[in-house]
Amino acid sequence: MTVLVTGSRGRVASALLGLLDAAGIEARAASKDPAGLSPPRGMDTVRCDLADPATFDTALDGVDAVFLYAEAAHTAAFADRARAAGVRHVVLLSSSSVLAPDAAENPIAASHLAAERALSAAAAAGAFEATHLRPGAFAANALQWAPALRTGRGPALPHPRTHGDPIHERDVAEAALAVLTRPRLRGSSYVLTGPQSLTFAEQLAVVAEVTGRPAPHTVVTPERWKESVADFLPEAFADALLSYWAAHDGRPVPLTPAVEELTGHPARPFAAWVADHAEAFRP
Repeated sequence: MTVLVTGSRGRVASALLGLLDAAGIEARAASKDPAGLSPPRGMDTVRCDLADPATFDTALDGVDAVFLYAEAAHTAAFADRARAAGVRHVVLLSSSSVLAPDAAENPIAASHLAAERALSAAAAAGAFEATHLRPGAFAANALQWAPALRTGRGPALPHPRTHGDPIHERDVAEAALAVLTRPRLRGSSYVLTGPQSLTFAEQLAVVAEVTGRPAPHTVVTPERWKESVADFLPEAFADALLSYWAAHDGRPVPLTPAVEELTGHPARPFAAWVADHAEAFRP
């Protein structure tokens, strides 16, 4: 089996490349700019820009399975070229946000939902099997707090009591390895969560405990937070985040056993993720 891993600069994809290599499975690291990739020794790299269908055929040549990032604009075209190339299985890195009632209109969820629908349609037509991995909140989202924590100030949060289910990127990569290598797991959708529902304030407390450094935060109004991110976050995305945070303020999120069912071990706690990335929070 040869696996094409798209978005190979991403945390999940790069972890998956290492797992595939360790398992002796041939893999191809793909990126829109493969020159800067550092895959395991001896692993091929290829250009695959998910926003440019002209790059699909070369990337897919000789491939049996694909780990695919959700790029909605050309997922149908990718599915068509994957079918033509003889691909048998596509694993999509989607999001649990597709389960929200407003997913089709939500700017964060909509692209994942559209990608899922395009792949599901191709699978229904017999092109290949499609599997959807739907992680919730990535533990790596905490890295957005790192610059402020390194200065000792800490982040400004509009909803510090908002719950999330932070999941280690390696757990997502191991789940992807499982569905890629065990045929009975193909063709389903899996909601992946971390083992705990933690508020932002509780996550910062874990950062403080693990790193041995203070991890304070301040509370700001949603309007003030929105102004602070206006230079780099589109308004529609900012509004969607604020709406989600408000809806989950003080409300634990549901957890699933999917990571353990797929990988054979419980999901790693947030503290383990912080320990793996502790230097990012230190000056």
